[in-house]
Amino acid sequence: MAHILVVDDDRDLCNLLRTALERDGHTVTALYRGDAVREQHCRWADCILLDVMMPGEDGFAVCRRLRALADCPILFLTARTDEADVLRGLGLGGDDYLPKPFRLAELRARINAHLRRQNRAPVHRVLRGGVTFDLSAGAAFAGEIPLHLTRAEYAICEHLALRAGRTFSKEQLYEAAFGYDGTADTTAVTEHIKNIRAKLRTCGLQPVETVWGIGYRWKSE
Repeated sequence: MAHILVVDDDRDLCNLLRTALERDGHTVTALYRGDAVREQHCRWADCILLDVMMPGEDGFAVCRRLRALADCPILFLTARTDEADVLRGLGLGGDDYLPKPFRLAELRARINAHLRRQNRAPVHRVLRGGVTFDLSAGAAFAGEIPLHLTRAEYAICEHLALRAGRTFSKEQLYEAAFGYDGTADTTAVTEHIKNIRAKLRTCGLQPVETVWGIGYRWKSE
């Protein structure tokens, strides 16, 4: 199974997560300070669960530092649920967030959804709207230039691009891209779309359209 890194100063929560996730067959390593995370941790981590409010280096600073070292999913576990904080975390490269207190079943479902996308079997490449999707690697390119999408951004892009011309609501995108049960997180989708557009715009591409009052679609060719 996966090797999961938990970074949280709440030792009781870390022990609870370790017990629950190891029951699913995962290997769990817990660190209690953000500044304790080193480059070697990023080499083996398949998924990182990251608290925001920690002594020393907070979760936002850790995410900014780790995103340059690891491309695995980073999920924020945080009591800070103001929209500005959520958008900041996603803008720094986080893939998802779960407000505290949370249900263990939902956390496990989200982790498994991200891991399924990460470990998908090889398929092939497709070209949509000037963007080439390597479905086996979970990567996207403008020509030969990598777009450096996060896991969440790539999931949304792929879902839209493979169904070009169809319009999806924020709720549908969240659920279709990640396969979660429960309430979709429209704030996360909005921020991911914003980041996607900014990265595509640097390559002269604008394939993601807003359908006002409904959602988003990838331009049909």
